[in-house]
Amino acid sequence: MAEKSRYTDEELEEFRAVIMQKLELAKSNYNDIMRALRHEDGNDVADTSPTYKGLEDGSDAAWLEEQMQLAQRQAKFIQGLQGALVRIENKTYGICRETGKLISKERLMAVPHATLSIEAKKNR
Repeated sequence: MAEKSRYTDEELEEFRAVIMQKLELAKSNYNDIMRALRHEDGNDVADTSPTYKGLEDGSDAAWLEEQMQLAQRQAKFIQGLQGALVRIENKTYGICRETGKLISKERLMAVPHATLSIEAKKNR
């Protein structure tokens, strides 16, 4: 029996459902992080405790840096998921960009934006 060269339309729809679910959650997390960065929650004490502000500046800077890194990571994840949706539309989803073989279904369920098989990843 010949080795499959691509996933079936039914399998691609299954992957699309997983990706859409992860994309919705990722966008929600990103929006939460951005709201926190803009202080839209209104639960901070930045404008009511100027006496202690000097002591908190270091921790505020560390928190801000951490939140920015989280936002960047989340934005990159969203971009990866959107790229996966494009590959589904092009029917190239799940094909390793180095080996040309199908990426295992298990890997794609765990990391739906993957473009490399485990084999290719290990060879890097």
